[in-house]
Order: sequence, then C-alpha cells, then structure tokens
Amino acid sequence: MADTLIKQARIFDGSTNPSFIGDVRIKEGVVTSISKTELNPMPGETVVDAKGLWLTPGFIDFHTHYDAEIEMAPDLSESVRHGITTISLGSCSLSLAVGDPVDLADMFSRVEAIPRKNVLSILESKKNWNSAAEYKKHLNNMPLGPNVTSFAGHSAIRAHVMGLERSLTKGEVPTKQELEKMNQILEEALDQGFMGLSINTLIWDKMDGSRFRSRPLPSTFANWKEYQYLNKTLRKRGKIFQGVPNVSTKINVLMFLKEAFGIFRKPLKTTIISLMDVKFDPGLYKLLGVIGRITNTIFKSDFRFQALPEPFDLYADGMDVVVFEEFAAGAKANHIEDELERKQLMKDPKYRSWFKRQWTNWFLPRVFHRNFRETKIVDAPDKSLIGKSIDDVAKEKGVHSVTAFLDLVAEHGNKVRWYTVMANHRKEPLQKIVNYPDVLIGFSDAGAHLRGMAHYNFPLRMLKLVRDAELENKPFMTIEKAVHRLTGEIGDWFGIDAGYIKEGKRADLVLIDPTKLDDSLAQDVEAPMPFMEDFKRWVRRNDDTIKKVFINGKLAVDQGKPVSSLGKEKGYGSFLESKIGT
Repeated sequence: MADTLIKQARIFDGSTNPSFIGDVRIKEGVVTSISKTELNPMPGETVVDAKGLWLTPGFIDFHTHYDAEIEMAPDLSESVRHGITTISLGSCSLSLAVGDPVDLADMFSRVEAIPRKNVLSILESKKNWNSAAEYKKHLNNMPLGPNVTSFAGHSAIRAHVMGLERSLTKGEVPTKQELEKMNQILEEALDQGFMGLSINTLIWDKMDGSRFRSRPLPSTFANWKEYQYLNKTLRKRGKIFQGVPNVSTKINVLMFLKEAFGIFRKPLKTTIISLMDVKFDPGLYKLLGVIGRITNTIFKSDFRFQALPEPFDLYADGMDVVVFEEFAAGAKANHIEDELERKQLMKDPKYRSWFKRQWTNWFLPRVFHRNFRETKIVDAPDKSLIGKSIDDVAKEKGVHSVTAFLDLVAEHGNKVRWYTVMANHRKEPLQKIVNYPDVLIGFSDAGAHLRGMAHYNFPLRMLKLVRDAELENKPFMTIEKAVHRLTGEIGDWFGIDAGYIKEGKRADLVLIDPTKLDDSLAQDVEAPMPFMEDFKRWVRRNDDTIKKVFINGKLAVDQGKPVSSLGKEKGYGSFLESKIGT
C-alpha cells in the first residue's frame, strides 16, 4: 500500500465547512495530515500534483442492486470509476443474505431487469451462506472494490421463513412463530451491522421464473401488521426502514409516513423512493416536498425521500422495460418470456384494443407519461426509423400512436430500441428537489435495469448541476453543500464510517477535474459485461472527469480507468457496519 501526498487540491472535507487549497497525506490507508500549508514529500511517497483539481471524500451510493454482480465482479468498477467508494446492497426487499438460490433468482431478476439465467448461475455456483453473519464474512473474504453496506431484505426473509409459495399467496399470514423467526433473522442482521430492513409494497414488481411468474414479490403480500411487528425492532434499535411505496394508492404512502412519526414515541428512521419532477404530474414534487417537511417538523420524524440529481431517463428494447408493469396489458406482455410469442400477442386485435384503452386511460395510476411524442427511436432493423419519435411513425402511417407502437413491437420485437425522459426534465424544479432538506441524494439502482437505466455517475451530475448554476451567476447551493449531500450527510444518516476527509480516518478520496463536469457526463456507452457472456449494459462514462480514486488509501482509479488490481486484490473495500442506534 503506497503512501501518497496529494498537493494543492481544493479540499472539500465532506462537511459544509468552506473548502480550501491544501495538501493531504495518506499513510497505511489512513489520512494522517490535512494542511493549508504545503507539506514536504517524505522518502518513498508518491506525490500527486492536484493543482486545479477538487479533492472530495469518496461518494456513497446507498441504493444499488449489485447483489448478484458483486459475486462475479467485486470491483464494481462501473461505480468506482465515477468516484463511488461505498455502495449498499439489500434494497427494495431484495437481499441474498438468506434464501434458496432458485427462489432468490426468481425474486431478483425480473424486478431488476437482469437476465435470470445469469443470476441463477451466479447464485448456484457461489452461494454457500445462509445467514447475515455468514454473508458478511463472505463479503469480507472477497477482493471488494468499494466498501459495502447492506439492508436486510424483507422478501428474502419472508420467503425463507414461510416458504416461497406461502409467501406469495394472498391471505396467507405468518404464524406467531414465523414472525418471531423473521424478527430473529432481522435482529441478527442488525447485530452484524446491517443498516435496517427494506420492504416493497409496489405490486408492479413481479416474480421471474416459471413457478410463480408475474406474481408480485413476497413483501407485497405482507400486511402492515407484519411490517409493524418488525418495525418495533428497528424503532427500538434506531435502525432504518427503507421502502418502495405502492403508487397505485395514495393511502400506502401515508402508511410509510405514519410509521415514521415520532410523536409520543421514538421516530422510525424511514426512507422511500422517490422524489422526482415527473412529466405526467408537474406539481407532484411540490406536494411531496411539503409532505416531507410536515412529517419531519410537525410530526417529529426522521424521514427522507430518495432523489436523483439528474434527468430520469430510460431506454427500452421493444416493450421490455419496467414502466409497462404499471398497467395490466403491459404486464401481460412482459409475462411472456418467448419473444416470438410476445410478437404474436401484439397482433391480437383484442389485446391491442385492451392495451390502447389502458394506455390512454388517465384515471389509471401511473408514473410513466405514456406520451409517444416524448420518445426517440435510436435503433431498429429499419434504419429509416432512427431519430423519429413513435408518434412521428404513427403520423407517417396515418394511425394512432399506440397502433404504431404495437406494430413496431410486433414486427421488430426487442430490436426496436427507443428512449424517453420520465422525470427531472426541468432545471429549476430539479434544483429545488436536490436542495430539499428532506431528501437523500441517491437511488441510482446501479447494477439493475442494465439495458434501461444508467445513473452510475449521479454524484458527478449533482456537482455539474450546482457548478453550472454557479457559473451562470445563479447559484442555488454551494459546492461544499453539494459535496456534503453526496458524502458526509449520507454517512451520518446511515451511521457508516464514510463520507469525510479527516485525520485518522480511512482514506476514501476522489480527485476531480471541475472543468470536465460537462456534457460528457451524459455520454451513452453500451459496455460489455464479460461475466455475463458480454451482455451489453447501458452506462455513461466520462473518464476525463475523475483523475484518481483512492479506497482505503489504495489507488483504485487512475486517469479515469480502474487499475488492474481492483477486484482482484484485497485491501480496498470492506463491509462497513452501521453504528446508528444500538
């Protein structure tokens, strides 16, 4: 582990304190000196000239779905190359800490849009643990790239205790003994430093596989009494309740808020997805912002929405994208695994009529804007389609846009690839959202939705958003606060030892060229995944922006490129225990 002296960087220490030009010395993985006056190099030290660069703590991504990928590619270089040095597993009720490999693959794959055959192969070949303690030990025995934190996933626990079929059966409730067993598993996870419990109440998230395909996840079948039983443990111990609301009903969101309330009792630390400026409802973010403020002030809660600091955009291959799960006709199509069979469904007059009725019904709950004018075809066997919206194609053919879409999928299947922006499309609302006190900046879903979403570099997009406003002489937030929101604030809220540059602390550091916080951050790349037969995921890469990343004092990224030892040698990341509560 080389000792390093970083000279004359603009240092952001992870707090909201003013930044300054100074030197930082790293020795044996620890920050040993932070000085506003220049430090002299010591024998054997690697000296890094950082004039004109920003030095920040490593960024924290608290909402990923790297649970399967980390087994095959523990470097997680797609995040590390963008300055992320700590990630979290176990989100949205999905965790691999306990459970049967086949059950876990069925729970994980369709929800997170990762090929099931790959997830199952990974789990069947790698999974030799079946408790939180064994899982933590397993992770620490791996050559991790970033540091790792985790939630206990309720779907995994519920299926493990009740059996998958019972856990997926409406009206089946756990016995008292089963509830106690679930709580024992949760207690053990918390004892091992897991941050809390994640649940999912969104019925659009469906099972994969052939046994229970298209049933919602086990967590969605639980009633609130079951959640509340487990929340007693979280509340008592000061741990975190992470949830996915069911946006089909406003009452469900209110239940999360009610759980968080701290009046006449200890507040329950609660975070849910997600606060966004959605296209279909331009005032919703304001309403949610007010609700979050009231929850935390009047009702004395510790509640946070998760929010992304960038446009929430999507690519879709045919109909193979999560937004079609939000209505029955779309879910029926995604229920069909065979692409030829799905193409045939697209030609069925009854199905087409049903799909059109639901697509155009403004009274059905929705997150997606369902506006084909807001799309762009980026690839198709018929190259004349590229660059056109689906609505453009409809007008050329003289048909309804839904008809044109179903025709395209019927003819080309997943070979027609299109793009749209769902939310965060307006600059000023986005600036307000990332400035709200009741949000945590995150929700990348890194490692999931491999063909459809790419938010791996969200911290850099946050810094660009803030710096652009500063350059336009319309600042809405200081760079110091932006760095704090991406580092120290998250580390503090989750109770993990990360997010600050401090003497005596582990050296997780990022060197950034601020002049490269530019439009290259939105550059699309389809990157092969060698451990998945070179399956290509959509990412965004901007290798000129990140100059160096250090994890535990070791150089992990140099000039935008992960070093060869990352993910192969131990000594970089480790499992970080959450120290909040008791």
